[in-house]
Order: sequence, then C-alpha cells, then structure tokens
Amino acid sequence: MKKTIEGSEAMAETVQNCNPDVVACFPITPSTHIAEDLDHIYSNGGIRDFIPVESELSAISALIGASATGGRSFSTTSSQGLALMHEALFNAAGMRLSPVMVVANRALSAPLNIWNDHQDSVSERDSGWLQLFCETNQEACDAIPQAFKIAESIAIPVMVCVDGFYLTHAVEQVDVPDKELIAKYLPKFSPKVKLDSQNPITMGAYAFPSDYQDFRKDLFDDLNNSKADIMRAHDEWAKLTGRKYGNGLFEGYRLEDAEFVFLGMGSVMGNAKEAVDRMRAKGEKVGALKLRSFRPFPGEELAKAIAGKKVAVFEKAISLGGDAPIYTELTTAALEFHPNVVISSFIGGLGGKDVTVEVVVQVLQKIKGQEPLKEWV
Repeated sequence: MKKTIEGSEAMAETVQNCNPDVVACFPITPSTHIAEDLDHIYSNGGIRDFIPVESELSAISALIGASATGGRSFSTTSSQGLALMHEALFNAAGMRLSPVMVVANRALSAPLNIWNDHQDSVSERDSGWLQLFCETNQEACDAIPQAFKIAESIAIPVMVCVDGFYLTHAVEQVDVPDKELIAKYLPKFSPKVKLDSQNPITMGAYAFPSDYQDFRKDLFDDLNNSKADIMRAHDEWAKLTGRKYGNGLFEGYRLEDAEFVFLGMGSVMGNAKEAVDRMRAKGEKVGALKLRSFRPFPGEELAKAIAGKKVAVFEKAISLGGDAPIYTELTTAALEFHPNVVISSFIGGLGGKDVTVEVVVQVLQKIKGQEPLKEWV
C-alpha cells in the first residue's frame, strides 16, 4: 500500500523490513533522518541492534565486525562521513563482506556545503563496493532489498546512492515494501565463510607480494561479473512488485529512435524525462538514459545502447585534474565497442545547484553540432 511519507522514513522502514542484525550509524546531514528513524525503530523493538557510534569510521568498522560473524548489517552516511570511512571501505570489500549502506549524496568540503552532488560516492568508486544510483524514493526503497540480495549472494558490499534533500527530505507517495514481501525475496543470510569460535579462521590476513595481486584480481573479476547478479536481482524484484528500472543496470527513456541523448544519474533524470517530452512534442528526436549501476560500470552495454547517437553525459561530480568520471569510462567503452558515437561532457549541479528542465533542454540543444563538447553547466 502506498503511503505519503518522507523519503528517509520510507528507506528506514524498508531497512527494518529487511530484518538486519546490526545497524550502526553516526548522523550526518542529509542522511540524519534515516539514522534517527532506525534508532526510533530499535527503541520500539523493531530491529535487533542499533549501535550509536562516535564516528562514521566506527560505524563501518562495526558493520565489518557484524558481517564477518555472519550478520546482516546496514549503515547510512553522507559526504565527509563517507570520506572518513575511506580506509575501512576497502577492508569491507577486500574481506569479501556483505554490508549495505545508503549514501545520501552530498558535496565534499571545502568550502563547506551540505547540499547535493555525487562527489562523495563517486570518489569511492575504486574501493570495491557496488554503487546503485536511484532517481526516486520509490526506486531507493526497491533498491535496498536488491542491494542486500546482491551483496549477500556475491560477497561484495553495496552502496545505494540517493540525492541528499532532493530525495531524503522529499515527502511523496511511496509503496514501502513490507516484511512479508521482502521475506519472499530475500533469503536468510548464511555466508559460506564467517568468524566462528568453534571453527577459528583468520579474515583479512597479511598477503605477501606473491599473493596480494591475485586477491585484487579476484575482486576485480567478481565485481565486473556482478552485472548479471544485479540484473537477476532486479528482475526477480520486478516479478514480485511490477516495478522495473530498465534492465537493472540502466534505463532508457524514449531512446530507440533518439538522435540526441541526455545521460545522467539520480534525481536529475526526472527533469531530463520532462525535457525529453517537451522536445518530443516539438518533433525533436531526443531521449534520456539513466545510469543506475555506476559500479560495476556497464560500458559494453551502454556503448551498444548509444551507438549512432550524440550523447550529453551530465555529471554531478568531477575528477580534479582529469576528465569527468562517467564521461571518461563511457568514452573508453565506446571506442572499444561502438565508436560511431559523439560524446560530450557536461559538469553541473555541484553543491546543490539546481538543474532545471530548461537546463536539460539547453544541454540537448548544444550537442546538435558535429564536435564533442566539454562544458560546465
């Protein structure tokens, strides 16, 4: 049943219904309401354990311990909080653990800014976590059970990335998945390898040069191969709920005959779809493509979807001293798989700067020329 609810509260209820063993959080804007709601749920007996830690590094460390002992674990954070977790994010992935985290995306300091962009989670793209970006609160609530299923089936942690304030503080109608539905979808967590006093093992042990690279290659290969697991988890959820988001990796909108395409992640894609509809009404062949899985990056699949088109890659993140992250990876994939595409890079929306329907229309108009562009919006 749909209810009118704040996005953060809807996500907290969904986490509760996934039956976690341990939740550990340190509040930071704009993820605070998720942590607060989970604390209230714990106080009312709704989840087994909530640890109010003294820092975000302690939160991810608690999740590592819980997951290593076979527990389903969850946290939420934003911005500097995610940055403070940096070293332990690599530990969680390298130890092949399965925590899930909602990242309420927010700009990184300095200067201090509490508003939305994607720099925080994009900066952790090499940490070994899967990253799923959501356009709406409904998609976020659908992505959380999928994230647990993916993480626990392949032993790689997952971030569910949602735009801070635009989603976390928005009050709208959401069909919050209930416990019965999630129980049909999400099996009991029973990892093959876990810490057990009756069967002592070492996890995350010292690796000599002769072995270290093999461990990293295994994680590299498994993360790249997880595209199939993401699509499978997405399709199984779609069968239960009727809610589908493209193929689980990305979602095209009026894409088939489009000559010009706006590609982006997160809530801005709602305005992108509106812009496409307005331009289509005037006879222009435009479309939109929402990237849902940033890690693993579905380069070959994206290259096929945009073959023969002119594409504006819009990003709420930058790589200081280099080209924008999605643009760089998409260009590399296109060169390898489908070179007959013109890709332009647009950076904007940083620190909460609004990206309106009119801005999307302007971007789509700009890529009608023959030469690729690199511009700030």
